[in-house]
Amino acid sequence: MTVIDQLNEKIETMVSRFDTMKEENIRLQNEVVSAKAQSEAKDSLITKLEEDISMKDLEIEDIVKKIELALGWVKK
Repeated sequence: MTVIDQLNEKIETMVSRFDTMKEENIRLQNEVVSAKAQSEAKDSLITKLEEDISMKDLEIEDIVKKIELALGWVKK
């Protein structure tokens, strides 16, 4: 094998590794985009659930006040 053949072989190996790494990089970038989208969806759901909890807390407070009024524990 000549020096030129050896160099060509090494260049082909380097190009192949580069292409593989490039494909892996694209795959990882797509995973990051997907993970960000999932994170945003979860954040949105958490915010909605927190709002729901706040509304339920207000409803519970209102019910407690009505019960206290019915039992005569609190003046109107």
